[in-house]
Amino acid sequence: MSPVESVPAHDWETWAEENDATILDVREANEWQLGTLPGSTLIAMSELLQRFSELDKDKPVLCVCRSGNRSAQVAMYLSSQGFEKVANMAGGVKALGMQD
Repeated sequence: MSPVESVPAHDWETWAEENDATILDVREANEWQLGTLPGSTLIAMSELLQRFSELDKDKPVLCVCRSGNRSAQVAMYLSSQGFEKVANMAGGVKALGMQD
């Protein structure tokens, strides 16, 4: 069983609220400007190693990207680094019609 939960895109808000989660958008800044989930934090995957300390290991994290691929990689990495509860938004913002 994967240490990373998969959250259907349309359930992201419920999951985030129920878990008092940080919503981590791992897209690049130019993608972020196309639209993002309310309350999300932008730390691009390319900046994660430099900005890792900005995240709280004790707080659940929902990782988000365009299609769910980059965010799945980041979620697995965070889980391997001791984050207790990490999830990936399946299908990314594309599944919500926010980005092509």
